[in-house]
Amino acid sequence: MAVLVLHHRGSLAGTPYHEWLSDYEGDLLLIASREHLALVSEQLPPEGGAYRRTAAVDAYETGGDLESLALEWAREHEVAHLVACQERDLERAAELRDVLGLPGQRMDTVLPYRDKALMKRRVSAAGLAVAPCLEVESAAELIGFAERHGFPLVLKPVDSAGSVGLRILESREELDAHLADGLDLYGPHLLNLLAEAFVPGRMCHVDGLVVDGRVVFAWPSQYQYTLSSYRTDTGGRLDLTLDTDDPLTGRLLEFTDRALAALGGPEDFAFHAEIFHTPDDELVLCEIACRTGGAAIRDIVRLMFGVDPSEAWVRAQLGLPLPEWLGVERRTPQRMVGQLVLMKRPGRVVRIAEDPPDFCWVEKYQVFVGPGQTMGEAAFSADFLLTALVSGTDRAECEARLRLLEAWFLGELVLEPADGAA
Repeated sequence: MAVLVLHHRGSLAGTPYHEWLSDYEGDLLLIASREHLALVSEQLPPEGGAYRRTAAVDAYETGGDLESLALEWAREHEVAHLVACQERDLERAAELRDVLGLPGQRMDTVLPYRDKALMKRRVSAAGLAVAPCLEVESAAELIGFAERHGFPLVLKPVDSAGSVGLRILESREELDAHLADGLDLYGPHLLNLLAEAFVPGRMCHVDGLVVDGRVVFAWPSQYQYTLSSYRTDTGGRLDLTLDTDDPLTGRLLEFTDRALAALGGPEDFAFHAEIFHTPDDELVLCEIACRTGGAAIRDIVRLMFGVDPSEAWVRAQLGLPLPEWLGVERRTPQRMVGQLVLMKRPGRVVRIAEDPPDFCWVEKYQVFVGPGQTMGEAAFSADFLLTALVSGTDRAECEARLRLLEAWFLGELVLEPADGAA
């Protein structure tokens, strides 16, 4: 028997499936994206070591080689489980499980978390607030939606992830320019496009894990920045966990529980919910995903609860042992955590602090470029220059420490203009 792992994005070193599944009595098979391994400067693990079979696939997102190889290996190696942790792999994994008759998440429980229009309909029917939205099938419909709801206007793919394809149009002039750039005024045709009314306020997120159909841990945090500004934002992007006695904490947890109940899901899954807290003190769902949050959210959860949510998610799917407390009680955090993110920005790196400062409260520090490398504008919301985590007794202490770390790092960073971007 074997486990087949699909690995789309991110570092294999950061997702050591072979370590997570070291007690699995069977073979591990790995199919990864060649393009994204190159982006993180990693090599495909050799066959015959931790993994019996490995392959790097070209055109991972758009080609059919992944499915062909997965089906071939599944039959050759008696695959009993298929693991996929990245959001853009969830539907493909569900379809492969359908074909192969494997346990795990199927399309009926993936789509409510991947199709944002379906998600909002279900959550709204459960009595939770969502932004007014429309699945756009023609430019004329888009213009009508803008006339009814005004600007700013949010546009995103119905099945987007990581803010890819997200646009915020501030005026009718920007909408007209967007339409002139490729939308047919007279349609109709499917654009895979969702239009949303803009929701003011701070974005919060709730991250947690469901095991055997029950939330075993979850906790809210609040972004101190606008998610969509990643291309041009060169300042520190801070994300802070909320204190246990913050009045917003309980409200966000209850809101998320109700959203999960409305959407359903498999027996075991991680989740990442994004929820607006408006100036009128209302909670409004942005969206929710049935996977672990991006950036350093896995590490934030690990520091708060003592368990890696992705590792626990994978092991739960295979029926492997988990920490005993996961089946007993719903935990509260052991400490508060803050995250600092700095996005890539144009320039050639002359000097950069590749090692962290000697602050005992720095829990994680990762630099994504080195001296001599040339950066361009950030291409997506996880195109980082630096990510760092700090711990503290409360939110205020975490924020103060993050500001100190940001100032230190930027003081050590030297860039020079570059003609091109890499």
